[in-house]
Amino acid sequence: MTRYVLALLWGGALLGWQPAQAQQLQFALHKLHLPGELADYDNQFSGLATTADKLLLLSESRLQDQAEAKLYAVRLADLDHQLADTTYALPYQKLPIRGLAALRTRMAAAGQRYEGLEALLVTRQAVYLSVETDTPSPTCYLLRGQLHPDAVVLDTTFLLPLAKPLAPDGSHIYNAGFEALAEADKHLLAFFEYNSFPGLNYAYELDNSHLNSTQAPLKLPLAQLPFRLTDVTAVGPGRYTGLNFFFKGGGGDAIYRTPDDDQPNARLTRDQSGYQNYARLLTIELKNNALTWQPLWEFPAPYRGYNWEGLAAYHGGYFVINDKYTPSRPYQTVLFYLQQLH
Repeated sequence: MTRYVLALLWGGALLGWQPAQAQQLQFALHKLHLPGELADYDNQFSGLATTADKLLLLSESRLQDQAEAKLYAVRLADLDHQLADTTYALPYQKLPIRGLAALRTRMAAAGQRYEGLEALLVTRQAVYLSVETDTPSPTCYLLRGQLHPDAVVLDTTFLLPLAKPLAPDGSHIYNAGFEALAEADKHLLAFFEYNSFPGLNYAYELDNSHLNSTQAPLKLPLAQLPFRLTDVTAVGPGRYTGLNFFFKGGGGDAIYRTPDDDQPNARLTRDQSGYQNYARLLTIELKNNALTWQPLWEFPAPYRGYNWEGLAAYHGGYFVINDKYTPSRPYQTVLFYLQQLH
């Protein structure tokens, strides 16, 4: 096994984060060797979640491209086995997602265009999935179902529309649906991919104990956050870790670029040659009905061009997975375990 031991000492202030709070973090990156079916980039994995004994890998399930609605399950014990013995071949199980096509039909009837599944959350009561719609569609959706031994069965009577944030001029923001789900006590949190409004950022909070398709979400203030927020995983009461990714491309993706006068963040994504891909982990804290964040750790340069979409906490570290895109072709799915070293 190849091990990269990485150390980062954060210096400088971001949104009130002072150098005195800096701490040195060390991680070892362990690449898991995925079976061919799971390594296929056409899965376009968009989320991770753990249950008591399994890691679940959510496919984007792009039905408009005739993709199969599915997720995969890998036993945590088997992942531990391969981390100890890289020659061990990972067993896995494919779990079809039943009922998604019927729900997509309901979205279309409401004038919304389904693009794929983006986030996965497993609670004691249910499985929740978030739906991304195309940029002109004003709403995205939350789905609910049950995790069975051989499938995820969605409740086709439950379809909760959630309004996307709009730009100050009322226009739709490119690719700005919500990309992450988390649990907070008896509530669900839904985080958007775009969170760069000056003073207007928020995540949705939903009462999980009385959740229905007509519930109006509450808005939790979220400190302004640059780049994309692509997944969130709980690490303790009121504490979460998030994936913060920047893609250097232009076009619609230029909305995620920071202003020239935002030097702390501009230095992270630019050099003399122009924009550069960037990826890091954040610590997100829920306190007094508001969300704040601090940088936690940045990916080393060779891994900043992976479009990291899935994050799941495990044994003090994290599983991370990309959706499809890698710095070079051929594209492939890669799954890493980030082990925190002491």
